[in-house]
Amino acid sequence: MITDYKKIDLFGKTFIQKVDVKSPFEFTFPVAEQACFLYMLTGEIQYQFDDIHTDIPNRHSLLLNCVNSGNHIHNSSTNSKGELVIITFHPDILKKIYERELPLLLQPGNKVTNQLSGKINNDFLIHKYIEGLLFYFENPALVNDEILILKLKEIILLLSQTQEAETIQAILSQLFSPTAYTFKQIIEANLFSQASIEELAQKTNLSVSSFKREFKKLYDNSPAHYIKTKRLERATELLLISDERVTTIAFECGFNDLANFNKSFQEKYNTTPTNYRSKLNKEM
Repeated sequence: MITDYKKIDLFGKTFIQKVDVKSPFEFTFPVAEQACFLYMLTGEIQYQFDDIHTDIPNRHSLLLNCVNSGNHIHNSSTNSKGELVIITFHPDILKKIYERELPLLLQPGNKVTNQLSGKINNDFLIHKYIEGLLFYFENPALVNDEILILKLKEIILLLSQTQEAETIQAILSQLFSPTAYTFKQIIEANLFSQASIEELAQKTNLSVSSFKREFKKLYDNSPAHYIKTKRLERATELLLISDERVTTIAFECGFNDLANFNKSFQEKYNTTPTNYRSKLNKEM
């Protein structure tokens, strides 16, 4: 249950919330065109969407795009207490405070994804930022729009400097690019990247099991077999038309290990990549 709740508004909309909870509890996020940054100041919570479960321990955080239903946090442990700070990003407010141009973190990146959540590991500067916000809950008379705008810009800057900046950009930029990519578009766009099955599932905003079922339905094949086949077919094309080293071609086709590439290539074509290239050149 919630034992204490405070909030601070910016331009008439909820900006910062401080929530004290005692388990068991569950909090469901409303479907809205906004994103939320959840920081676990003390205790821990579990985030759930579909059959995806993510643990958020003390001093870790989660960024969540609220465009889908079914997102909620909970903790079913007994006699467990927690302190949670939530920062909400409203696209209209972000556009208002960044009048000239949105920062890079809010602009669409090069990767195609429908990813709607991402866990952010312990970051010292973000922790100090959150501690600073607590001062304003203790001294609400000192709060004004100018200070809150600075605090909003500050968290955007801090998030852009974390190790998870690419994931954060993928989530926040969707607030300003409402295009929802189809499952096939995401697969084709990432076919020759070095993304694992787990990472592809995340990009489609599905659990691994749901991702495999959807893949089988659309491609009549398993993800691992289909993707490896396509990568090997691409490798044969590059071996023919390119002078790049075999190692370079392997990485360009999505293989992150040369030995695995050579083994997979030999299993499919009964020869090594080097011999395959030599044979083709002789025939030409």
